Amino acid sequence: MPVPDGLDGMRVDTGLARLLGLSRTAIAALTEEGAVLVDGAAAGKSDRLSAGSWLEVELPEPPRPLTIEATPVEGMEILYADDDIVAVDKPVGVAAHASVGWTGPTVIGGLAAAGFRISTSGAHERQGIVHRLDVGTSGVMVVATSERAYTVLKRAFKQRTIDKRYHALVQGHPDPSSGTIDAPIGRHRSSDWKFAVTADGKPSITHYDTVEAFQAASLLDIHLETGRTHQIRVHFSALRHPCCGDLTYGADPRLAERLGLERQWLHARSLGFAHPADGRWVEITSKYPADLEHALAVLRSA
Repeated sequence: MPVPDGLDGMRVDTGLARLLGLSRTAIAALTEEGAVLVDGAAAGKSDRLSAGSWLEVELPEPPRPLTIEATPVEGMEILYADDDIVAVDKPVGVAAHASVGWTGPTVIGGLAAAGFRISTSGAHERQGIVHRLDVGTSGVMVVATSERAYTVLKRAFKQRTIDKRYHALVQGHPDPSSGTIDAPIGRHRSSDWKFAVTADGKPSITHYDTVEAFQAASLLDIHLETGRTHQIRVHFSALRHPCCGDLTYGADPRLAERLGLERQWLHARSLGFAHPADGRWVEITSKYPADLEHALAVLRSA
């Protein structure tokens, strides 16, 4: 096909990512394989596109659908269950669902092993998933077990009527001690797997209150108005108060070692929402896991 006018002057990786719906990393891999030609010549990922030039891209075979393996998940507790939803206490190191490259345990696999019937709505490997938590984040996660619940909860998350509250231990003391962070979040310029505050990012709003202040850190109660990937981690890193233990976003490794943290101190504390069947308000809370409790104990003892 000819290069569309809207891509004129763009880098090959950026333009084709927009055109084909693939990641820039995937496009870069195609260029390295010589699978992207512009006017018959192999193009590099940083080359510029010219409107009207003839573009040829050889795409790989689509991946086979991921399968759901019913595998028990150690430490995953059922917090609430009925005919429409099941809420779990997701341990750290567990993904919400299967994905390319992930070979560890998943919430969906654990629920299948426990005998739960999950909603068949959504992509096969993500059936019933209405929201997600990072592998390195623990806490409350709700999954739809009926088609009605899937539709209602997906709409509620999109319309921001779900009360999502997290607790985070961040380095230092945010000033003011309670406030709102309103800063757009987009892909990091140099790392596709990281995010950052960017001028052209998606609107992202985080409200926070200080629950407890220590000499080196502050425990925060956080209410998310939006739900961007890594939102809390990115926002507080941008304020130079990264989550303790979050080395990816600039946390002090010495403090992380002192607190015994091998991941970011971030916990999905509670979820509040109107039940998809009858509209009654449901609020589900998760207690801190042992590693996060240990970090707080170290700070309090000092």
